[in-house]
Formats: sequence, structure tokens, C-alpha cells
Amino acid sequence: MELALNVSYITLDGFFQVNKYRYLYFMIMFTLYILILCCNFAIVFLIVVEKSLHEPMYIFIAALLLNSVMLSTVIYPKLLTDFLSKRQIIPYSVCLFQFFMFYSLGGSEFLLLFAMAYDRYVSICKPLQYPMIMTKNTISIFLTLAWIVPSSQVAVVAVLMANKKICNFTFTGIFCNNTIYKLLCVYSKAQTVYDMVVLSNVAILPAVFIFFTYTRILVISYQSCKEVRRKAAQTCLPHLIVLISYLCLCAFDVIVSGLESNFPKIVHSILTLQIVMYPPLFNPIIYGLKMKEISKHLKRLFCAVKKN
Repeated sequence: MELALNVSYITLDGFFQVNKYRYLYFMIMFTLYILILCCNFAIVFLIVVEKSLHEPMYIFIAALLLNSVMLSTVIYPKLLTDFLSKRQIIPYSVCLFQFFMFYSLGGSEFLLLFAMAYDRYVSICKPLQYPMIMTKNTISIFLTLAWIVPSSQVAVVAVLMANKKICNFTFTGIFCNNTIYKLLCVYSKAQTVYDMVVLSNVAILPAVFIFFTYTRILVISYQSCKEVRRKAAQTCLPHLIVLISYLCLCAFDVIVSGLESNFPKIVHSILTLQIVMYPPLFNPIIYGLKMKEISKHLKRLFCAVKKN
């Protein structure tokens, strides 16, 4: 039985004094999860019910926020369960599924930001062609590719890992990110190359295109009238804040995973949580405050709720 348990289950050894602080951890993470759900769904609900927000930019924002909710749901319920459990363990197959969902949805975040950047580029740099380019079919293609491309490529990584032998059944983590590579007996060069290809396709190339797009927008806006500059600043600034913060957190996550042995458990856990805490929590706040139309409808919605 003990051998079967060791083969089937992975011990998550990244929790700091969970037996002593389990209820405190649970309440903090449960509160964060509820806030994430409420903030994101409030903006999505607003975009769905308000016909004036049925435009490509707002549809992409709704998709991005839904993606954040799905990413949070992959991580938070398992964390909450672990806080209340005597042993923090996870079946290896479930760990691989969590790994797959975490990185496929993370890749989708980049591609959705890519779609938003393209939408802003066409809107500001080619305003007369905007209705012909950003059609319902174009939006559907962007959304479909944003979720299919990362998931299909990360799925190959997960399948390759599922077929490899594992020699270590404990890792210093609180959920299954790229730290699980350290469970493998052998990590081949071929898989390293494929992982770099996937990283380039779903993160590096979209990020390069996004920065090129916003640079182009800034150049054209600077050469245009004041109204164009105002529109560019008003609609592009929230996207840039979200993009830069997400890029920094992704780079931070990779660095932390590589240097896990150099950090105390509590520090490592806090650093690991940044990627699943800040974007889902602050993205709806940024869009709610900085996007004029969303902010206007939010105020109207809250006023209606208070009157009732």
C-alpha cells in the first residue's frame, strides 16, 4: 500500500506550518478567491448585458477576465482543500492536469492580450477599415485560437511527461507549476527544445508583437491630433499596465521556480502565489477604473443596487 501510494501521489512540501495556521491560510485564500470571482464576473456581466459594450475591445476584456477566473479555479480550490487536509498530496495525473491547465491558460492570457493589441492598432491606426477588419468572424477566430493554440501545445508537454519515469515524489511547491520537472528521472534535450518552441509561440512572440504594436500606436498618435492622442492614452494604457505586470510576474515565476532551494518555505510560497493572485484580482479593477465606458456603467449599476 505504501509503495502504491508513493507511486501514485506527489507530496506538496511547500506549505509553511500549515498545521498551525491552516484556518488563517484558508480564510485569506478563500476571501481572495471570492473577491476574484466577484470582481471579474461583475465586469463580464456588465459587458454581456450592456449593448453599448458589445464591441471587440470589451469582448476581449471579458474573455481575458473569464480566462483569469478559470486560471484561479484551477489553483484556489485545491489550495483550500490542502489547507484543511492533514497531508498535502496530489495524484500525479491530477498534478499533470493542473500543470496543463495552468500553462495553457497562462498562454491564452498572452494571446488574448495580443488580440487586444491588434484591435487597438486597427482602431487607432486604420479607423476607416476597422468595421471591415474587426468583424464577428475575426473576433471568433482570435478567441478560438487564443484557447486552442496554447492548450494543444502544452498538452503535448503534459503527455510527454506522463510517459516519463519519476524518481522524486516530493517537491517544494504548493501547486503544480514547472517545478514538477524536478520529479522526472531524466529530462531530455528534445523536450527542452520543444518547451522553448512552446514558450516562443505562446509568450515571447505575442509579447514582441504586442510591444511593436503599441510602439506603432504611440508613434502614430504622437503625429496625429490631440483627440487621437487622448483616445490612444485612454484605451491603451490599461492594456499596457496589464501586459507589463503580467510579463514581470511570469518572468518572476520562472526565476522563483529555478531558485526554490534558496528561499525559505514561507517566502517561496508567497512568491509563487503572485502569478495567481495579482492578475486575476487587479485586472478587473484596472479595467473598471481606467476604461471610461466600463467605469460609467459600473457606477450606474452600483447606484441602481443601492436604490433597491
